[in-house]
Amino acid sequence: MRRERLVTPTFVLIGLATLAYFVSVSVVLPVLPLYVRGPLGGDDVSVGVTVGAFSVTALLVRPWAGRLADRRGRRLPMLIGIGVVTASVAAYVAADSVPLLVALRLITGAGEALFFTGAASAIADMAPDDRRGEAISFFSLALWTGIAIGPVIGEVVLGDARFDRVWLVAAALGLAAFLLALRVRIPQVEWADHPSRLIHRGALLPGTAVLASIWGAAAFFAFVPLYARELGLSGSRTVFVVFSGIVLAIRFVGARLPDTMGPMRTARVSLAVSACGLALMGVWGTTAGLFAATAVYAVGQALAFPALMALALRGTSPGERGAAIATFSAMVDVGFGIGPAALGFVAHGFGYGGVFLIGSVVAVLGLGLLLARSRAAEPA
Repeated sequence: MRRERLVTPTFVLIGLATLAYFVSVSVVLPVLPLYVRGPLGGDDVSVGVTVGAFSVTALLVRPWAGRLADRRGRRLPMLIGIGVVTASVAAYVAADSVPLLVALRLITGAGEALFFTGAASAIADMAPDDRRGEAISFFSLALWTGIAIGPVIGEVVLGDARFDRVWLVAAALGLAAFLLALRVRIPQVEWADHPSRLIHRGALLPGTAVLASIWGAAAFFAFVPLYARELGLSGSRTVFVVFSGIVLAIRFVGARLPDTMGPMRTARVSLAVSACGLALMGVWGTTAGLFAATAVYAVGQALAFPALMALALRGTSPGERGAAIATFSAMVDVGFGIGPAALGFVAHGFGYGGVFLIGSVVAVLGLGLLLARSRAAEPA
């Protein structure tokens, strides 16, 4: 029996818009901590709050973004979201204090909630039920390619503390994403004829598990730029390239794994390996240890998100997929919002090694939740 075509021109166009978007937001990843610690005179706690502020408003807006996507279609939240992100990142040029930068990061987070919910819901609509994990894996290639390319661009553009240029380059990439999204024509689906629930119950278990996975990622993205320099490296872009390259390779070659292994089993393995990678990063305090631990951690992270999102979408109708994705990705916001701020205090008291060890412990707790609930959620 011939399988239905998955990668269509619309699928590719959404992927390209998502790629441009994530390059845009990732350009600032290695630069924000340096800007806060340097020109703005902040400490590790300020770094955590600034990086994490993005996710606070994303968390608050996400449920309404899901309802908008279910009521008005997927394209509208995509366009509004990328417009908000582009304008707010351009305004980082005017941020001459930590509070002002935090305020702008809050606005950026609201745009993120809208764009990602719309794009991910559109991809889920186009995927057959038995290939949804594969579709999410391919879609996430755009995300991780952006995370791989963005930090390199950010550090190259930064050069000798040219922070304003970094913000303007990020905004220009956001504009490119907006222009691509304008060309998207989403296939018509049967939208809900009544408002979907703001919180989708079926997405709560996988969402809680992804929160445990994301907690370590929050530590990685917020503090590796500073940790790498503490170890004597000139920057962190090579670390991010190694991480993203491994994730991309596994998601491309193993795109079908969440469907063939089952999303629950795939997620359990991913969390176990992630915990090992973070623990290794916490105890092996050398440059070699950072790269080795990053490689292990990347293997663990590669399939956690596609597997858990596929689990969250299982059995959903088109009119509730926006709500399911919003509920699931809201947990990502919790991790990236609370994680960096809380871990900033850990870094202040116990150093960066302690930050990564806490991330490992949280991943183990997430694994324990899946092991305890796997029989009820999905047969192994």
